[in-house]
Formats: sequence, C-alpha cells, structure tokens
Amino acid sequence: MTSISKIASRPQLVYLAFGAETYHQEAVFSIASALAGMREISELPLDIQVFSDDPAPYRHLPVRVRRFDAPTRRAWSGPHGYHFRCKQVLVRKVLEECDKAILIDTDTFFHESPMKLFERVEPGKLLCNALTLRYDACKQTVLYTALADKLARRGLADDNMPLLNSGVIGLTRDDAQILDRSVEMMDEFFPITPGAITLEEFCLAVAAYQKVEVNECPDLIHHYWSRKQLFRAKVRAWLSKHGDAPTSQCGLDDTRRVTASLPRPPAWQRLMHKGAMFAVPQDQRQFVREVLYGCCDYPNEFDRACSQVWWDKALSNAEQRMDRPISPEILKQWLDHWAVRQILGHRRKAVYQHLLERRNGQ
Repeated sequence: MTSISKIASRPQLVYLAFGAETYHQEAVFSIASALAGMREISELPLDIQVFSDDPAPYRHLPVRVRRFDAPTRRAWSGPHGYHFRCKQVLVRKVLEECDKAILIDTDTFFHESPMKLFERVEPGKLLCNALTLRYDACKQTVLYTALADKLARRGLADDNMPLLNSGVIGLTRDDAQILDRSVEMMDEFFPITPGAITLEEFCLAVAAYQKVEVNECPDLIHHYWSRKQLFRAKVRAWLSKHGDAPTSQCGLDDTRRVTASLPRPPAWQRLMHKGAMFAVPQDQRQFVREVLYGCCDYPNEFDRACSQVWWDKALSNAEQRMDRPISPEILKQWLDHWAVRQILGHRRKAVYQHLLERRNGQ
C-alpha cells in the first residue's frame, strides 16, 4: 500500500473502468502501453489507479485498484443519473490526495511515456485529449440552442469558445475548482439539454474558458472513439496472446505493434481490386470492396485480427445503403456471383459462414 504522503508527491494516472468486459480489456491494454513507454526507468515515476467494479482483470498489473461499486456510481452520477459526470467527480476526489492527476479514458493507448502527458499539466493549465470545434460551429445542437444565450448573459462563454474532447482530463490540485464549476453546470443544464451525451466535456470547456490555458495531447496518445470495433479487435488479439503476462518484454513490445492505423490493403492491391470490381454488379461493389479489407493477409498479426470486423461492417453498411436487412438468400446470391468468387477465392466460404452466423445470432 502506497502511503498518502508518497501519493501526494507523485503524479497519478487514473482510469475508470466498469461494466462490460470490453471496457476492462481496453483499460488493461492502455495501462500496458503506458508501462511500455516507461521501460527504461528502473522505478515507476508515477502511480496508476483504477477505479473499478472488478479487480480481477488488473491482477497482473502494477496498479492500485479502488472500489467503484453501484452505490458509488449512483452518488457520482448526481441528481440526474448522468454517468459521464462520474469522470470529473473522480478526478476531483483524487486531487484531494495528490498534487497532479490525469484521468484517461479506457479506449486509448500511448505513443510515448505518460510522463510526457504530465509535463503538460501545470498550475493554470487543463490537459484534454484534443480541442475540437468552436462553439459557433455547433449552432444546430441542443448545447447551443438551449445554452448559448444563457452562457453569454453570464459571461461564461461566447461563439469563440473552443470545445474539447475529455478522453483525457489533467489538472493540478490548485485548479481543482474548475471541476467543481463544471459539475455544478452539468447538474443545472442536464434537464434542459435532452440527449446531449457530450454535456460533460462541454461543461468542462465552459468552466475552463478564459480561466486556464487548455492543452491537448493527440500526439502522445491515440483515442479510438471512432472505428472502435476495429481497435477492440486488435486489443482482444493482444490480450489473447499476452493476457497472462501483460508486462512481459514481449507483451510490452507488442503494444507498439497495435498501431493507430486502420488495416487496409496496400495501394497496388486496392487498384487491382478496383479493376476487378467492374464485373461485379454496381450496387454490390462497395460491399465486396469492404469485405476485401478483411481478406488481406496483413503482415501485422493484430491487423489480421480485424478481418471479421471488416466483414461485419461491410454488411451493416450495405444494409444502411439499402435501408433494409439483407437476407441470407440475397447474401448468398451476392457471394456466389462468378466475379466475386474469383476475387474472394478461398475466403468466400469463410465470409459467408461468418456473416450467416452473425445474422442468425441477432
């Protein structure tokens, strides 16, 4: 057990992971990627805390697991049961024990040492994942229509205010009042902004605006809030290989092989596919093209793990374009086309079997 006096002087890297297994898988991989960036240091220069409803996934990691049970979740979610509120309440509580803390979402991994993140957390500065749009670029959203005039009258925000992504929240204890103001606004604005799931990071942007300098860190971490299923497939493949020894030399090495790039066939192969696609009926070409992304024999084993995700995405995208489900009969007809048989080769049966099982499992 780390002493409180030691905690107070050491940076705290904090995770909140609860609920479905996939969130714990994400957190384990993110922590391993952080450790990989600090391998040259004999003793960890920071503490890692995980607030979780299940300590088991973290048993092989050098972390402190802190209880996050159902009553705590309800209390931290506030009067409206807004669970994203928990993030900022957590950071506020950790800053009661330490001088500097960073909360990072589970769907992240590190390109560099996490100590480089802490270099951007100083008094008078808030660290976020990324600055996004200006407030006036969101005039059609409820966060603008319901709040812009109210915030302007109070002198809290204007159209020039930058919005932010709160996949990372880093502050010093001196600036903890930023979180107090943000949580108060969440509680006030939640009833008048129905459906605004980004209210949490919006209120943080308002609380910080013209009060502290806002830094970002997309160069240091990858936050895969987009194309999430592809990155989760990579993470599952890494865990399948290293789950029992996530801090081994090989395990830490392999965190760097889980890249931020989406697996796509090389340009020459895509060009060849494009030529072959002219024989495929036009309304099926995009489907086949996306299936092919999952058929490429990528040199990176973690990219190869994304195959079935590409196939699933190909089918769901085709159904969206057609605005109706694709029956097993139609799917078989598409994959039995002579040109598709030639293009997909031996992978055609595996694609059909997987998509058929996916359809039957729905």
